[in-house]
Amino acid sequence: MEARKWTLDKHFEGMPKLSDFKLVTEKLPSLQDGQILVKAEWLTVDPYMRMASSQLPLGATLMGGQVAKVVESRHPQFPVGTKIVGNLGWRDMTVVSPGTPAEQGPMTVQKMPNLRGLPESYALGVLGMPGNTAYFGLTRLCQPKSGETLVVSAAAGAVGSVVGQIGKILGLKVIGYAGSDDKVQWLKKDLGFDEAYNYKTIDLFENLKAAAKDGIDCYFDNVGAEFTYNVTRLMNQGGRIALCGAISVYNNDKTKANLVPFDYWSLIYKNLKMEGFMVMRWQKEWLEGIHQLRDWIIEGKLKVQETINEGFEVMPQAFIDLLSGKNTGKQIIKAL
Repeated sequence: MEARKWTLDKHFEGMPKLSDFKLVTEKLPSLQDGQILVKAEWLTVDPYMRMASSQLPLGATLMGGQVAKVVESRHPQFPVGTKIVGNLGWRDMTVVSPGTPAEQGPMTVQKMPNLRGLPESYALGVLGMPGNTAYFGLTRLCQPKSGETLVVSAAAGAVGSVVGQIGKILGLKVIGYAGSDDKVQWLKKDLGFDEAYNYKTIDLFENLKAAAKDGIDCYFDNVGAEFTYNVTRLMNQGGRIALCGAISVYNNDKTKANLVPFDYWSLIYKNLKMEGFMVMRWQKEWLEGIHQLRDWIIEGKLKVQETINEGFEVMPQAFIDLLSGKNTGKQIIKAL
C-alpha cells in the first residue's frame, strides 16, 4: 500500500510558492496490533501553518488536521468504517496508533464527535480547532459582557467569523474588518455584525473612532502590527485583547525584528490586558466548546461558510489562496 504526502521542499521566503512543496509517495508498513489505516476525506489548511513550517526540516510532511475513514483495522475500538479526526498532516493515507482512550485527544486521533447530522467537514472548522479557538479565546480571555464593544480583525476567516457571531450571541456590539467588499457584505447581511468594513479602502483609525464611539472593550486580534496599534489607541479602561494571530507579519523575514508601532501608553495607563494563546491550553474542555458551537448552529444562532477545493493535489494552492485572503470562512480540501 502506498501513500502520498506533501512535503516541504524549500523553506518559504515571503509568500509560499508552489515550487516550495513536493508531492512524494511512500510505502506503508503492514498493520500491527493496535494500529489502523485511515484514508483522508477532508483536509485543512490554516494560517498558523505558515509560521510553524519555519521550524520543520526540509523533507518533512506539512502539518495539519484531517477527517479520515478507517479502511483497515487491528484496533478493537476503531473498526473499519469508523470516522476519525486527527492531526495527521498533508497525507492521503496514514497508519495510526490511536492509543488508549485516555491518550486520545485533539492533537492525536479521536473518533468523530457527535455532530448531530451536521457536515463532517465542520470538524476541521467551526466544530474543530478554529471554532474552539474562537470560543475559548473570546469567552476565556476577553471575558465579554453584554453591551460591550468587540472588534475583530480578519473577521471573514475561519476564526474571526465565528468570534463575531459568538459576540452577537453574548450581546456585544461587533465591528469586523475584512479585505474585500463582498466579505464585508457577508459579515453584515448574513452573519449579523453590527458594522463591517474593508480595511483596504479606509483610514483605519478614523473609521474605528466613528464606528466605536463608546470605545473598544474587547479586541480579537488575528492580524497584529499597525492594525493592533490603531485598535489599542481607542480601547477603554480595562480593555482585553486576545492575541490569536499576526497574519500581517507571517511572511516577514524571521531573522529581523518586526518594526511596528506599539502603543505603550494605552497598555499601561488604561490597564489593558493583552494575552497570546494556543487553543490546546483548553484541551481538557475541548468537547465543551464543540458541543456549544454545534448546538448554536442547530439552533440557527451560528452560520457556517466554507471555501472548498477538491483534490489532494490542490493543497499547496489552497494554502497560498488562504494566505492571500481569497477564502471566505473555513478553507477546506475535499480529498477525491
